[in-house]
Amino acid sequence: MTRSLTIALDGMGGDHGPETVIGGADIASIRHPDVRFLIFGDEAKMRPVLDRHPRVTAVSEIVHTDVSIAMDDKPSQALRRGRKTSSMWLAIDAVKTGKAQAAVSAGNTGALMAMSKVILKTMPHVERPALAALWPTMRGESVVLDVGATIGPDAFQLVQFAVMGEAYARVILGVERPTVGLLNIGEEEVKGTEQVKDAAQMLREAKLPIQFHGFVEGDDLGKGTVDVIVTDGFTGNIALKTAEGTARQVADYLRAAISRSWLSKLGYVLASGAFKVLAKKLDPRSSNGALFLGLNGLVVKSHGGTDALGFASAIDVAVDVASADLVKKIVADMEALSGFQAAAGRARNQNNNEEIEAALS
Repeated sequence: MTRSLTIALDGMGGDHGPETVIGGADIASIRHPDVRFLIFGDEAKMRPVLDRHPRVTAVSEIVHTDVSIAMDDKPSQALRRGRKTSSMWLAIDAVKTGKAQAAVSAGNTGALMAMSKVILKTMPHVERPALAALWPTMRGESVVLDVGATIGPDAFQLVQFAVMGEAYARVILGVERPTVGLLNIGEEEVKGTEQVKDAAQMLREAKLPIQFHGFVEGDDLGKGTVDVIVTDGFTGNIALKTAEGTARQVADYLRAAISRSWLSKLGYVLASGAFKVLAKKLDPRSSNGALFLGLNGLVVKSHGGTDALGFASAIDVAVDVASADLVKKIVADMEALSGFQAAAGRARNQNNNEEIEAALS
């Protein structure tokens, strides 16, 4: 049973705003009856939706704000216009003040990342955050990071991603010793960028409590060769969008094939159970919800175009990591890196937070 938790929700985030957020909270309240919600947004726009979901109203506190972040706002615009007033900012700030144990938003990814870094700051020894997503595989699920938070990380930052991803996998996948792989264009040590090759060498030599597998390739994502796959945000985001598009393409092919003739329709009826399992496996809503790792607090990014079922999955992620005190686990694991380029890591971490504040002053 989940211990009592409060999850802060950006009620205006995403393509469909309150309809998706409150509908997702309704589904999540059935799955997690002990969880309460702190929902930030325009009450006049949310109230008609809340009236259709009395279960959510019964376990929620509504905080009104008429400021929301548009999906096409640049991070700098979002910070200037929405600082301390927007539904996104207030949801993240609730985590900082301890009013909530995690925040969930389907809003603008860049704005969410920028606000999260400003409000929560990065953990000690963490230079850049990473966005970690759950990836359906042939043998279950894997954790893939980064899928869009940090572009062009250096070798040491990739090592930090590996440490954080391994801790996340222990919590979210329930694996005692997750295997970790670096995404590369081949398994051979001579292949790949210098950053990837240097990161692999560090992971072998740092004597960290990590079960490092070595390099993995693109097809290993679907195979589930390892529990954690580490890459940079540019490559990871392209891989994620490609996988989502491929899943939709396969689903469209199947629908077209099934409706081609009466014989194929009969075959579908006979194999309907297998098709339902396949449809659930291919449904991106079931694995929706990417977590920002490396911050002094928990923020989950939901896909902006998802529906209520997908948003409920993002809330599931928030509940799981908050229940497991993931932040404390990552802080403890990052201490293992403190003797490995610690001085440089701490200096860059401090400078990174100072640069953010200077840009806002």
